[in-house]
Amino acid sequence: MNSIAATPMYPDDDTLIPRFREAGDVTLDLFHRDGRVDDRWLGFHPREFELLWRLAQQPGQRMSRRELLADVWRIDYEPETNSVAVHVARVRSKLGPFGLSSILATHPEGGYYLDAPANPGSFRIKSGTE
Repeated sequence: MNSIAATPMYPDDDTLIPRFREAGDVTLDLFHRDGRVDDRWLGFHPREFELLWRLAQQPGQRMSRRELLADVWRIDYEPETNSVAVHVARVRSKLGPFGLSSILATHPEGGYYLDAPANPGSFRIKSGTE
């Protein structure tokens, strides 16, 4: 079994991990390990959620395939699969009905980034009265 040393993305013992993280108009919920747009859940699978959660940690910053494999898949080698690209496509397809698939962008130099502003603390659910 390969072990990867904890990276700085893991907080110290006295740091709380936020329950919610914003990815543009998508609210990611760590407790439910899913995302929602307004009041509709997206139905992410665990790796899809982790992929978007990781990219939302640093919006606009490119992450290479290797970095994503290390941070999301927790492996330190390059598998001969297109697993990252497949998960990116799945996330985009779930964001598509909301017109948000473009927030998960492919970087020209390779890798991916979240092309959406960070909106800390803006968790919202639309009610029927809005």
